[in-house]
Formats: sequence, structure tokens, C-alpha cells
Amino acid sequence: MIRFQCDYAEGAHPSILKKLEETNFDQTAGYGMDPYCDSARERIKKLCNNENVDVHFLVGGTQTNFTVISSVLRPYQGVIAAHTGHINVHETGAVEATGHKVLPILSEDGKITAAQVREMCNAHWDDADHEHMVQPGMVYISYPTENGTLYQKEELQALYDTCREFGLPLFLDGARLGYGLMSEASDLALEDIAKLTDVFYIGGTKVGALFGEAVVITKPELKRDFRYMIKRGGGMLAKGRLLGIQFDILFTEGLYFEISKHADDLAMRLKEAFVKKGYPLRYDSYTNQQFPILPDEHLDKLKEKYAYGFWEKIDDAHSAVRFCTSWATREEAVEELIRDIEAL
Repeated sequence: MIRFQCDYAEGAHPSILKKLEETNFDQTAGYGMDPYCDSARERIKKLCNNENVDVHFLVGGTQTNFTVISSVLRPYQGVIAAHTGHINVHETGAVEATGHKVLPILSEDGKITAAQVREMCNAHWDDADHEHMVQPGMVYISYPTENGTLYQKEELQALYDTCREFGLPLFLDGARLGYGLMSEASDLALEDIAKLTDVFYIGGTKVGALFGEAVVITKPELKRDFRYMIKRGGGMLAKGRLLGIQFDILFTEGLYFEISKHADDLAMRLKEAFVKKGYPLRYDSYTNQQFPILPDEHLDKLKEKYAYGFWEKIDDAHSAVRFCTSWATREEAVEELIRDIEAL
């Protein structure tokens, strides 16, 4: 079985495994207070072009999302997100379990706009009974989105400006950040993300690491006591150096960006093959996630050999599915899949 189900089916980049083995018997302080974490923090700060950001390492994406969100919101506040956002559909109510409501905005492509945020906020504050309702307290977006789409710099700037106007911190989920930044359709760099958000995270789990995410806090008011929140939320790893080593390697000599581009390049080849075959696309993604719409009988043939993700039924005879490439996807596997697509 050749797997295109997700971008975390493989282990870790060999350079990470090598470094973990080399440092296995090193003795360091725990909980992220070691030289490897310090080195990784400095590399990330340099790429953000901001020495004043705080960088923290957590073990997984869901823990990162609910830890960041619960650290920001007051007890009576909720978080604005696209209705397709990961925190709304694929985290088993983790945010709600912290006592905070997700406030969904309908989205056709996974993105939300500044105008939608403004409309939701105005609707809340213009209601005479607003104190009886959950108050919008922050905005959550994903880059890339769960549908593989990308915010352009102009869109992110507009969102950031609107968030500042309403006093809402802007949080960017970067579980697949590398695949977004290295897309041919991206006009953003890591430095731009750092300038146009209040807090974001760099995904490692889906981009070459065994596990782990790097939270970057740019807004001074959000920095206080964040380590308390990490610990309370179960996201603080005793052997913190395991996270630091991984991000230190990923951000040495551009490895993170190199392996992300590899996945995007292969995904574009798959996209071309689907389009050439005449299959429409559910979303026009230029990242490592592709969403073709195929006849169910063709999907039945492909699933004999390939694992992919079901997305949604389009009609009685067609379904939208997701094919994911990753940092470790083999070129030969993509070539084999393309041949089988052509033969359908």
C-alpha cells in the first residue's frame, strides 16, 4: 500500500535521527531549558527577523492550539475561526473543553476575511444583549488552510489590521507552515508571518520532525506565564531537548524549507495529472494537499493500491478526496500514481 493519506505517515528526517543518536547520552537540563532548545530558538528568531519574540516547544498540534487559545481568552470569550478550521472539526472539542467556544464563520475555501471578522464583531457589539453572549476574543486561521488554500500577504495584512482595530489577537496555526511558505503561489515569508500575527506556530510533526511544534509569540502581552499554560495543558516535555534538537536541525541550512518544497513540487505533479485526466478539483490548492473529484468507480480501483483521504460526497457517483504528499514522499511513488491515474 502506497500512502497519500496524510503528511505524517513517515518518521523523521534522517538528519534528525542521526543527531538524536549522537546526543543520546548528553546530560542536559529538562523542560526546554537546554542548549539545543536555545540554539533552535535563536535560529527561529533570526528567520523572523525579531529577537524579541518568545519561542516555546510543544509536543503536538492539538495541545498547541488549545494551550495558546486558552492562554489568551478571558473566561467569557470565544475564538473566531472558519467553520472548516481544525479547532472546529478535527480536535474533538479540545478548545471547548477548556471552557471556550469556537465561533465559526462560513468559508467556501477554508479562509476567512477581514470583512467577515468585522461583521461578526459588529453584530456582537451592536446587540443590546451582548453581555449575555460569548464575546469574540481572538481570531484563529490556518496557513495553509485545511483545504490547502493560502492567504496572500494583502489578505493577512487586512485581517491583522481588523484584529487590531477590535483588540483581537490573531493566531495562525502553522501545522503545515513549510508547505505554505514554499508554495509557488505564496507571497509570504516567515518574517511576514511574524509581523502580521500576534502568535503563530511552526509545525514539525507534519514537516520532517518525529513530533513537535514551535510556538512563536510576538505580542508582548501574550508572553506572560505561557510556560505555566504549557505545563498545565500537558504540553511540556520533560526531555525537552528532543524537541530542541529537531527544530535546530530543521532550521540548519534551510532544511525545513527544502523538504517542504519537495512535497509541494510533487503535489503539483499530481495536480497536473488529475487536471489532465479531466478530474475537477474541489479546491485550487498549490500546496501539498490536493483535492480531486473522481468517479467512485475510479476511486475503488485506486484504493486497491493507494491510501488517500475521503473528503466529501459530491453526488451519487462522485467524491472529493485528498491526496497528500510529504517531506518524505518518494518521487517513484508519485510517478506510479500518475501512471495509474492516466490508465483509469
